[in-house]
Amino acid sequence: MRENGTVTEIPRRAVARTAKLASLPLGFAGRTVLGFGKRVTGMAADVVAAGIQERTAEQLFSVLGQLKGGAMKLGQALSVFEAALPEELAGPYRQALTKLQEAAPPLPAASVHKVLAGQLGEDWRSLFVSFDDHPAAAASIGQVHRAVWKLPRRRAGLPVAVKVQYPGAGDALIADLAQLARFSALFGVIQPGLDVKPLVAELRERVVEELDYDLEAASQTAFAEAYADDKEFYIPRVLKSSPRVLVTEWVEGQPISAVINSGTVGDRDRAGQLLATFAFSAPARAGMLHADPHPGNFRLLPDGRLGVIDFGAVARLPGGLPAPIGRLTRLALAGDADAVLTGLRDEGFVKPDVDIDAAAILDWIQPMLEPLRAEEFRFTRSWLRGEAARIASPRSPAYAMGRQLNLPPAYLMIQRVTMGTIGVLCQLEAKAHYGEIITSYLPGYEEE
Repeated sequence: MRENGTVTEIPRRAVARTAKLASLPLGFAGRTVLGFGKRVTGMAADVVAAGIQERTAEQLFSVLGQLKGGAMKLGQALSVFEAALPEELAGPYRQALTKLQEAAPPLPAASVHKVLAGQLGEDWRSLFVSFDDHPAAAASIGQVHRAVWKLPRRRAGLPVAVKVQYPGAGDALIADLAQLARFSALFGVIQPGLDVKPLVAELRERVVEELDYDLEAASQTAFAEAYADDKEFYIPRVLKSSPRVLVTEWVEGQPISAVINSGTVGDRDRAGQLLATFAFSAPARAGMLHADPHPGNFRLLPDGRLGVIDFGAVARLPGGLPAPIGRLTRLALAGDADAVLTGLRDEGFVKPDVDIDAAAILDWIQPMLEPLRAEEFRFTRSWLRGEAARIASPRSPAYAMGRQLNLPPAYLMIQRVTMGTIGVLCQLEAKAHYGEIITSYLPGYEEE
């Protein structure tokens, strides 16, 4: 990895140890270890398995945290999908992976001060009434500090979040992404057969944009203007930016990750309803899609609004969501198989040389539309696990159908954000009128 601008060797021993440990509960090696553990300790196999899973989860977090760049970002992306795991595996990984949504090893204070001086000037302290050297949160390419912004004629100042990019984060992130494929064993225990390469390729394309905090400031400002004085959403204003430092209003509220872990049913339902509304309304209102839907980027505020942070990753959709999404959704709900197949071919989801039965593809799509068909729908982990098994299991008829479909580049980010949002909704186990929420923001859904 790269720390303070210096390249150091990724802890190979830790990676190898974690990869080996991660593989043990799966297959023959896992059964051997469980049997040996039972003979040596006298404990039942399930107790030994639980211990191995817990240690594996901690090792996984440790290695991802040390990589800090691409692996942290990949770990955050994977953490929203833990709801699709079988419950016996989900427990130990849920706690370790959700750590990646809020925390990472911090950058030393001296290094933070050096970045601030380089980006805001040697007199950077004059901009603040106070600055907390201890980071409030740390993520994939930077960490956030609490501070109080100095305001003219206001002694108290304004609470702000100061986002500071790790020195050398750009090179580190690219290097980490290049090496992630070698560490696939780390993720094999999360989802056997998971191919991280497409996800890594997509993340690489977003690196340059996410490293530019001035660009992030422009995106956040556009969102803040689009949702100004909104009764349901709060987007913090940008106070100052530079390529490696971003100062925004502080958002005080309960992280969605905390709502997932200990929130009331009412809080979970409220958070889910707001999260879905924000995800699907943003392209129409702001011309962009917030493209990093993990729980650490959302706060349930005391007044009931949803606070949204971190606009480093966005998909620019100046015309809103593509109209074919709404039109194909309407046709699929109506059961018009031939029209759905024609529309999918027109958009490139089905290549010209691929012969697919229209009725079969409609059967493949229909279960995914259940949340839109019901008057009210509660997303659950069990529903997501069922859909994941239906689509991803080689024994399922839907598996063969899915392998014949194509994902056009124009829909890649939309698909990732949609799946990520569904993952969070299932973690929340939230109930709402999702059909009404989603279809109201889909261009083309209403018949012409």
